Amino acid sequence: MDPLLLIPGPSPVVPRILEALAKPTLSHTSAGLATDVRETLDFLKACVFTASGEPFVFAGAGTLAMEVALLNVARKNDRILILSQGYFGDRMAAIAEAFGLGFDVIRSSWGSAVRDEELRKAVDSIRYDVVAVTHVDTGTGAAAPLRAYAEVLKGRDLMWIVDGVCATGGVEERMDDWGIDVILTAAQKCFGAPPGLAIDIFSPRAMAKRRSLPSVPAYYSDILRWLPVMHDPQKYFSTHAVNEIRAFAEAARIMAAEGIAARFLRQNRLARAIRTGLAALGFGLFTESEFLAPTLSVIRYPEGIDDASFRANYLTAGYAVAGGLGETAGRVFRMGHMGNLTDGQALGAVEALGETARAMGCKADVPAAVEAAAAVFHE
Repeated sequence: MDPLLLIPGPSPVVPRILEALAKPTLSHTSAGLATDVRETLDFLKACVFTASGEPFVFAGAGTLAMEVALLNVARKNDRILILSQGYFGDRMAAIAEAFGLGFDVIRSSWGSAVRDEELRKAVDSIRYDVVAVTHVDTGTGAAAPLRAYAEVLKGRDLMWIVDGVCATGGVEERMDDWGIDVILTAAQKCFGAPPGLAIDIFSPRAMAKRRSLPSVPAYYSDILRWLPVMHDPQKYFSTHAVNEIRAFAEAARIMAAEGIAARFLRQNRLARAIRTGLAALGFGLFTESEFLAPTLSVIRYPEGIDDASFRANYLTAGYAVAGGLGETAGRVFRMGHMGNLTDGQALGAVEALGETARAMGCKADVPAAVEAAAAVFHE
């Protein structure tokens, strides 16, 4: 059997979504696909709590969604402030640099997040046109305090971009209430769909900013080229990723049936259960408790456990986790617990992790760890 994906994305894809992916490929301008596109767009608006945002879905990865967000709201002479909690905040800076955009970066230490007072000090001292932040950094497991940022940015004449690749659909993001101008994300993490779709949702202010620009340094990534297609999915600009859209529409139906609020609660419960079990096994968390994201955990090893050997042995046991990035490489592993992961799968992962650690010399009471994790699900 294939291993259960507990990496920080892609998350496990359930059979119902795989069946939708395997359906015959439709014409990219067919009425059948248009129905799935419209349903997907409506769901995305509900998912980020916007009444008037413009959602866009196109073939690509989260990195493309980042590029789309920046290029459509930042002029060449605009000043951008990037709040970086780690690896993917730095990627936003790299994209800005690649297009010759002017930017400053506030970096937190890895495992922490930029605090709202740091943001306030920056925007009070320099006039920025764009502020960009990664909601949950997949490299560090840190969740930015978006609500606190919203208070700082309220009423300011700037564009606010939120990278929600490892958050949207699993962590609350209230686009209208918090004044977010662009939320970018991708299909393969909290939504539980296969990789292949880039997603951006633009506020009316962000759409107005794009319309005010005479051009953008892009063709495929220009949202004004995609806008007629989003309004009428039977129109053509570029060929849709047909099967990925059919699969994503099914993922959206699963989420809608569960309810967005219920999904947020389940996501938090999964995180607490897994972390409770890991703590009982002697594993620690890399991320500061104040900024723990509910969608993944970055986990420190007990003394004497080799990273590469542990992950290889855990993979043999049927579970795939990811190694550390950047400065954490070899020191931690990263475990995703998002999307359609079940309680039973989470408990199985804790048990197998304990058995793997015990086989490598750890003194671990595996039944007690599983019992502690299970208790969270019964609260």
